[in-house]
Amino acid sequence: MTAPDTLDRIDIQLLAELQREGRLSNAELAERVHLSPSACLRRVQRLERSGVIAGYRAELDRERLGLGLTAFVRIRLNHHDAAAVADFARGVNEWDEVVACHALTGDMDYLLQVAVGDLEHFSRFLLDRVLARPGVGDVNSSFVLRTVKPMRGLPLPSP
Repeated sequence: MTAPDTLDRIDIQLLAELQREGRLSNAELAERVHLSPSACLRRVQRLERSGVIAGYRAELDRERLGLGLTAFVRIRLNHHDAAAVADFARGVNEWDEVVACHALTGDMDYLLQVAVGDLEHFSRFLLDRVLARPGVGDVNSSFVLRTVKPMRGLPLPSP
């Protein structure tokens, strides 16, 4: 993996452009960062091989997909042995409604970001999946009223 201190100014510019607009052609990207197309391609391929660029995906509109309700669900497990943690992780990875899951420090063990169509769908998800999962102790949910700043990419180091 490439360490941030091995990324130069051009690498940072490439990453910034790709985070803004991942569908840029190599020729467009090269022009924006003032490189030849072949040099640009070599750099992008190096960033991909090293894992700095982990993949490419489309940003989808939740509302237009009928996923108008976003919730954050904090979960505490009853037990923290390896088997209980692995079992919970397996369950989370089976739930399509969970768009992100993070293990936490503090009084709760996990934070799930959930995207569903409406409150009824969320209720079914919570009752039939989360609360029915063995080992789940405490659950606390919060609903997103509006998104003030959506995820638009990671902060990049200064070259």
